Amino acid sequence: MERNKLEALVRANIRTLCPYSTARDEYQGPLGVFLDANESPYPTGYNRYPDPHQKALKEQLSAIKGLPVENIFLGNGSDEAIDLMFRVFCEPGRDNAVAIAPSYGMYAVAAAINDVEVRSVPLGEDFSLPAEALLGAADDRSKLLFLCSPNNPSGNAFDAEALLALVSRFPGIVVLDEAYADFSAKGSLRAKVLECPNLVVLQTLSKAYGLAGLRLGMAFADEYVIRLMSMVKYPYNINQATQELVSKVLTEPVGAKIEETVAQRGRIERALPAYGFVRRVYPSDANFLLVQVDDADALYAHLLADGIIVRNRTRVPGCAGCLRITVGLPSENDRLLQSLDRYEKGDIHR
Repeated sequence: MERNKLEALVRANIRTLCPYSTARDEYQGPLGVFLDANESPYPTGYNRYPDPHQKALKEQLSAIKGLPVENIFLGNGSDEAIDLMFRVFCEPGRDNAVAIAPSYGMYAVAAAINDVEVRSVPLGEDFSLPAEALLGAADDRSKLLFLCSPNNPSGNAFDAEALLALVSRFPGIVVLDEAYADFSAKGSLRAKVLECPNLVVLQTLSKAYGLAGLRLGMAFADEYVIRLMSMVKYPYNINQATQELVSKVLTEPVGAKIEETVAQRGRIERALPAYGFVRRVYPSDANFLLVQVDDADALYAHLLADGIIVRNRTRVPGCAGCLRITVGLPSENDRLLQSLDRYEKGDIHR
């Protein structure tokens, strides 16, 4: 997509927005006497506002992710970036977004908050990507297309060439949510944002990096899109403690944990078909498995009574009879399988 076409997708009031700025945005000198922000001068470690641009953290992530700082946005979880897509590109009550279904529920929630219609397109057989149906659902008011790969709750990653074909053909912004890409052998398409101005790739530190409690999400996009997101976000969206803790964790390797999670996923995937109540285990590229069983409600209640919390997805369209099971520590997976053994033998918690 050409830059002028990209700019035409942006809400008119956002294109002309004068963002909030601080005196420290204007000051480029050495450490000074800060009398500009009405902060407490008494040191607590957190008496000063955090860097609103997260420069140091973005430099770290740039080295890890292989993209320039100018192509990186940091948000309060990926949910902030999802919300910003609607706030930047969609006129409330007029524009619409297209999304696959079933998928991550926050796309629809953020759309509803922003008064934007979502046109949900069911995934194909075995949760395959319905490319033509997605394009067919779009019209001249379709500003966003949400794709999650690996998808939640199905767990499958879509073919890279098929995704890029959609990016080239969709008339708006394609938001590719890669929250689970670290667990997939198919890798990431984030580098493609340098070639595709209408592609926004979301990733998170909540999964493979184990930082769900810190709420740090990433968006990779064309430099112009990143500037728009940075203009619209709240100035200090990432607090100082989060920036410091994330910076520390990023120095620690996560490869071994990812490998163990993938290995444990395979272990559970191989064990489940032996149970008579399991109808199907869907292939997964994520850190969870979608499992279809005879009576999802009964099995869910049994596991819950055993202190094992999974996600009952049986009422989600396309997931009838399914539970979504996250891969835990080996000891936690032991408890899961032991509980399933008891259920198989009729020792059922009601």
